[in-house]
Amino acid sequence: MGLAVNVLERLRTAFGAVTPEGGDADAFKSAVRATNDPKFGDYQANGCMALAKSLKINPRVLASQVADAVDLEPLAGPPEIAGPGFLNVRLHDAWMARSLADLLGASFPGIVPPAQPRTVVIDFSSPNVAKPMHVGHIRSTVIGNSLARIFKALGHHVIRDNHLGDWGSQFGMILWGWKNARDEAAFAADPVAELARLYRLAQDRIKTGDQSVEVAARVETAKLHAGDAENRALWNQFMPHCLQALRKIYDRLGVRFDVELGESFYDPMLASVVEDVSARGIAEESEGAIVVFTAETSAPFIIRKRDGAFNYGTTDLATIKYRAATWNPQQILYVVDHRQGDHFRQLFAVARRWGYDQVDLEHVAFGTILGADRRPFKTREGDAVGLESLLDEAVSEARKVVDANSPDLDQEARARVAEVVGLGAIKYADLSQNRLSDYVFDWQKMLAMNGNTATYLQYAYARIQSIFSKGEIDPRTLRKQPPELVLNHPAERGLGVRILRLPEVLELAAAELKPNILTDYLFDLANAFSTFFEECPVLKAESTSRRDSRLAICDLTAQTLKFGLELLGIEVIDRM
Repeated sequence: MGLAVNVLERLRTAFGAVTPEGGDADAFKSAVRATNDPKFGDYQANGCMALAKSLKINPRVLASQVADAVDLEPLAGPPEIAGPGFLNVRLHDAWMARSLADLLGASFPGIVPPAQPRTVVIDFSSPNVAKPMHVGHIRSTVIGNSLARIFKALGHHVIRDNHLGDWGSQFGMILWGWKNARDEAAFAADPVAELARLYRLAQDRIKTGDQSVEVAARVETAKLHAGDAENRALWNQFMPHCLQALRKIYDRLGVRFDVELGESFYDPMLASVVEDVSARGIAEESEGAIVVFTAETSAPFIIRKRDGAFNYGTTDLATIKYRAATWNPQQILYVVDHRQGDHFRQLFAVARRWGYDQVDLEHVAFGTILGADRRPFKTREGDAVGLESLLDEAVSEARKVVDANSPDLDQEARARVAEVVGLGAIKYADLSQNRLSDYVFDWQKMLAMNGNTATYLQYAYARIQSIFSKGEIDPRTLRKQPPELVLNHPAERGLGVRILRLPEVLELAAAELKPNILTDYLFDLANAFSTFFEECPVLKAESTSRRDSRLAICDLTAQTLKFGLELLGIEVIDRM
């Protein structure tokens, strides 16, 4: 049995090979895509329309020439000409059945490793370690985690990098707070909560105009950076507690990192970065600061302040240099709030001028989570919602759904299901959005048993497991000796086509850096299964061979749902 193929890529290659003279092969290939309506076939090639216009010929004539020339075997026969010049492609049922049997037997998920895997560094989450994580961190964390899993699944070498904020001005505020207002009993009981209180105290004093605290905090930061023994000792005392609190959240979310190098790691490199960028004539002095002027924004990119201090821009340049030297990546992705867009445009422009023009630097921007009032999601007191409390609330809300729908489960099982469903709902609600969009946080919608939610997909998976359980059938027996698949019912065929699309969906999600492309696919797959479930009896099929064929399709659907959800960082359970 051979590996399954990326159907879309195979079709695009075939159409690209017969691009009419005068046409752009890449554009002609990219006009091949999956159809939304099966009456137009499984795939549609629309390139003849635009090309015919530029060549000044009849599009149907051009489509006829392409249809005669293209060879789509063994996947499909000659395309059918439709409308003013569309080419509809219908996959051979027999080829689909063989490919699905291959997937079931040996090659799931059917992803062919790339001939030249890329090294991709994904910079995501990146919280300030001295403060508890809040709801604003969920987007970077789950989007970055999902992209890392997708690239990994496609066969690329992925480095997950958590660029921690462990060295900035917030530590100066905490150091001031520790020296002036600490509660040692509170620190002993909950170190992170006490450090957060001290941070908020300093921040509040500064916001109300207390310049003495602002100046003192700045002095404490400078002393820390300069190697002051007391401040370094306190920093070393605080850091393990801060990191432990972060890891607790990450463990619960199922998020891991390959490296967690904070700003402190790069601090010794910053002076040499400024020297090198200046020596190359890229940076210049302006009003006592060292800056780089770029065409991307009107404001200069500051790499050393007039007081001699370095900033985020300097650290980010040092980070690019380190990553390039350590991993030689082809791509570095920064999963960061869209409000940092100007910073990254400047950073990338400076990095390219500095010599890092062979690596693809990309800002994976995302929008804001909004409350019901369509303003940034906050507590009634106006503070950012704490991430840990948000996760607890998600599980609590999910428990209500579990209690209402699964009264037969014991308490331990209900708690486990609630944890999986609640966390899955939070992640999926975020990932199912176009990441560039803002979205409104709504418990009722994200935990709904129908609609585009993780709960709906998890339920579809559990429903398939219940079929096997009811029939007392182990799906692994089907995988050892795949049955002959039959796809002569539209619902069977529709489900089969969608299962085979998984590799092309992942390639598209990686190319566009949008996990919502995968969520849309999984939702469509679950809907197709619902139709199949209603129209195609499985355990009561008319024959044993038909039953086994439908069981095989059920198992492939379940494997696809589970695999796809895992790439989103979401678990499944057998019973809900």
